[in-house]
This record gives sequence, C-alpha cells and structure tokens, in this order.
Amino acid sequence: MDISYDGTDFSGWAVQPARRTVCGVLEETLTQVLRRKVRLTVAGRTDAGVHATGQVAHMDLPADEDLVALLPRVARALPADVRITDLRHVPAEFDARFAALRRHYAYRVCDAQWRADPLRRNHTVVWPRPLDLSALNAASAFLLGEHDFVAFCKRRVGATTIRELQRLEWTRDKDVLTAWVSADAFCHSMVRSLVGALLAVGEGRKPPQWPASMLTATERPSAITVAPAHGLSLIAVDYPPDDELATRAAQTRRVRTL
Repeated sequence: MDISYDGTDFSGWAVQPARRTVCGVLEETLTQVLRRKVRLTVAGRTDAGVHATGQVAHMDLPADEDLVALLPRVARALPADVRITDLRHVPAEFDARFAALRRHYAYRVCDAQWRADPLRRNHTVVWPRPLDLSALNAASAFLLGEHDFVAFCKRRVGATTIRELQRLEWTRDKDVLTAWVSADAFCHSMVRSLVGALLAVGEGRKPPQWPASMLTATERPSAITVAPAHGLSLIAVDYPPDDELATRAAQTRRVRTL
C-alpha cells in the first residue's frame, strides 16, 4: 500500500502505548474494516512530526481480497490526516522494509524575512538567517557515497550506521530551499542531522568541509544539531523488479561493514 500522511498530530509511525501513531491508526482502521487482525510492515519508520507522501507498507491478506472495493471503504474510515492512496497485490517475496532499494526524502526550509507561507507552515522550517545555496551544495557533495554515518545517527543496539548516501542536493524556489536526500537506507534521525549540519554551513558559521569531517567520528558529536521534524517528508521508496525481490531482501538483512 502507498500511504500519505501529515505527521503534525502523530507521535511518529511506530505503535506506542497511549499515543496516536500512523501505524496505530492504520492497523486499527484496517482491522475494523476487514474484521481480522492486521499487522503492517513499513518501508521506513518516521519520527514524530515527520510527513510522508510516498510511504510504503505491506500486510498479509487472503489472495481473493477485493482491493478495488477495499480502498474506498478504508478511506471513509480513516481520519483526514492519513490516506492509503493505492493498494495492490505483490509477490510473497515482497517486503516493504527489506526489499527496498532506496528511500527519498525532501526537507524544506524558508529563509524569508516574513517567515513561511501560512498554508505551508506545518511542512516548512523557518530559518532566521539567509542561506547560501552554493555553500549548501558544496558541503553536501562531500557527504555522498558509502560511509559510517554514526556522527549523524542515534545509534541503536545491533544496528549498523553504514549507509550509501546517493543524492544530497539543494534547490531554491524563491524563499524556500529544499534538500533532496536519497540513500539505500537511513539511520534514526540521519536526514535531520545531515540537514542540521548543512544549515550551519549555509548560514556561514561553518566551512563546506566541516560536515564531512564528522564522518571520522566514532560516536555522535554534540556539535551536530538535529533539524526540526516538521520540515521533513518521505516522498518515495524504490523497489527492484519482482524477480529480484528475494535477493534484495537477503542483501539488506546482512549487516554491512566498510
């Protein structure tokens, strides 16, 4: 299933006791509509306040389930800040998390003196100082490739922090700058930490080489600030052809080393 949501009033994707989460709302709604217990596997968990226009998840249903009829039934039952935008059958080898080739994010920042457009305030971070697009892109180029991004991640027990950063590019449309970020996978808070470090370059506090110099760190340094959550959106997830799904999932499950 393809999923879109406004993360403003959610405590992230993952189910948490006594908290409103995207997964919690979707599983509860689908369970009620289908009258059977539903569990979702997601391409990438998002933090509290993070949005999505291209999230992907999968669930197991009987092969004869009418997905065409199911989509509008679920739409009527869901709250307005989360939508399932498409449902389709996939091979048994499909795994929304492990079969993914890469994830794509966008992070939006406004450096206008008059602050952000009121209609976009929940999805755009206001920055109080002018940002230099050339400096942002120069610093971003140094970070591309496969590295240990431990300096830009919240470490989790048993999880690797080695990732291949495939795209990190900034564009400007008038007063709004967007960071386009793609990788084969992301660590917890990785995109927001990268953006936080790059914004220090963009406003002139740090030289373009500074964020990449953090790649030699063996733990997360206090000098790197995590950018606010509401500027971030998961916009797409890529998957291989059906006959390569199992191979990709097996590759992803292996713990990487440099």
